[in-house]
Amino acid sequence: MSAAIILLFLILMFLGVPIATSLGLASVIVMATKSTLPLNMAAQSMFTAMNSFIMVAVPLFILCGSLMDEGGIADRIYDLAEALVGWIYGGLGHVSVVVNMLFAGMSGSSVAAIASIGKMSINALEKKGYPKDYATAINLSGSMLASVIPPSILMINAAATGNVSIGQALLAGLIPGIIIGIIFMVYNYFYCRRHGIGDRVKFSGKKLGKAFVRAIPALLTPIILLGGVYTGVYTPTEGAAIAVVYTMIVSVYVFKTLKWTDMPRIIIKNARSTGTILFVAIAAKPASVLFEIDGLPSRVAQGIAGISDNRIVILFVLYAFLIVVGMFMDATAAIFILVPILLPACQAVGVSPLFFTVFLVITLSFGLITPPVGVCLYAAENVTGLPLERIIKASIPWILLIAISLCIFILFPQIIEAPVALVFGT
Repeated sequence: MSAAIILLFLILMFLGVPIATSLGLASVIVMATKSTLPLNMAAQSMFTAMNSFIMVAVPLFILCGSLMDEGGIADRIYDLAEALVGWIYGGLGHVSVVVNMLFAGMSGSSVAAIASIGKMSINALEKKGYPKDYATAINLSGSMLASVIPPSILMINAAATGNVSIGQALLAGLIPGIIIGIIFMVYNYFYCRRHGIGDRVKFSGKKLGKAFVRAIPALLTPIILLGGVYTGVYTPTEGAAIAVVYTMIVSVYVFKTLKWTDMPRIIIKNARSTGTILFVAIAAKPASVLFEIDGLPSRVAQGIAGISDNRIVILFVLYAFLIVVGMFMDATAAIFILVPILLPACQAVGVSPLFFTVFLVITLSFGLITPPVGVCLYAAENVTGLPLERIIKASIPWILLIAISLCIFILFPQIIEAPVALVFGT
């Protein structure tokens, strides 16, 4: 059954059928023809997938990010990042990285990051003499951090699918995201030194203080969102709802960039985006049920264990596999399909579910900035007007930096697991 689902899924995708429809249709066909399960089991499993309080957090996080994007928060975050690191050699390049990291802590969406912060940052870099290819590449790569640094929508999906604490998974993504950002900044420093580019602004404590005060309402969003989750005051879903209400109030009454009459339009726009993600989750559930009945997770576990009993070797094999998957499949779809299959196999060789969740999300995030299905890559093309080939070529060094970062996380898993153990005492 598993082989039939995968084959049908690939054929339908090759024919141009949308991913969610391909997966759901393949599962229903196999359930009807190759299993003894009643066909209404497909509908029942789909309903079960959506009858989840945790999954409500996804549309709320997306809505919160969209409100911040349209509410003018990006401008204040950019000014703060410039005052904070704009004085270092390669100044605006560092600003691009930091502003993506800050925006990642608010939006949770890489596409939103490249479309809002990325567009603003690329224009600023180009005006200061940075090559447009380089400006695009650093912002494209920086946008990936929104899928790693909390509140990452992909991390929520992966944690929910793997039955891992969402609060712990979000926290576990924070340090790796910061480390990748620092590596980006180090590369930017040496690149600008070597090529003689990198306009700097004079450091001013007064300017930094002013930018910080202007950005306080925006900076409170991730604190409200995640602070209550980590302290146990409310769940991630409740935190997302509180953050949405807070962002609405700030945008309307503090920044005065939105009106209450804008809310229906924004909500409808985000309902469409949310529908796409949740449709994939619904369609993946019958496939997961059939995979489980067919014993695919245990077979994969045995196959992986047959390769080696060394945890590091297994993770490097998994690393190569996930990069290929991420390049050709939507990250959300890959999460819902692969987590039930691969998690038991990784646990069998001593990989913790928490590490697996974070590692999976970071690795699949490669696919956001690489061809042929990289949604952020195409968003960057639309924002800049540059040919896709030029953007890809300019992004290669940054992709290699991410690849090196993941090797570090494999060799030193404490980077991911230690902060969670410190905060949650696990």
